[in-house]
Amino acid sequence: MTAFAAALAQLFADPNLSVEFWHRDVAGQFVPARGILRRPDELTEFGAARLISEITRIDVPVSVLPAPRPGEEIVIGEETFLIQGEPRRDRERLVWTLELVPVSGA
Repeated sequence: MTAFAAALAQLFADPNLSVEFWHRDVAGQFVPARGILRRPDELTEFGAARLISEITRIDVPVSVLPAPRPGEEIVIGEETFLIQGEPRRDRERLVWTLELVPVSGA
């Protein structure tokens, strides 16, 4: 493990920075994990209009979730989300960024 990977592991273990969640794969298996939740407003320009939308993303260590797929579920507390689009890894290939959409009626 590199020093950078060790530092990341400490960040994801910190309860002040990360949240506990459950990942449910397409086979229905649940795996507990920790991730860093982000909910920024995203600005999109469309012609002269500027649209602001709420986005939910979570960063997850690749060592914990080696192959997340679109359509799989992430459960954070009472909220259930679906992974939308292809997950992206960081430059060092240590962290996934997952874009989440709320499950309707959940």
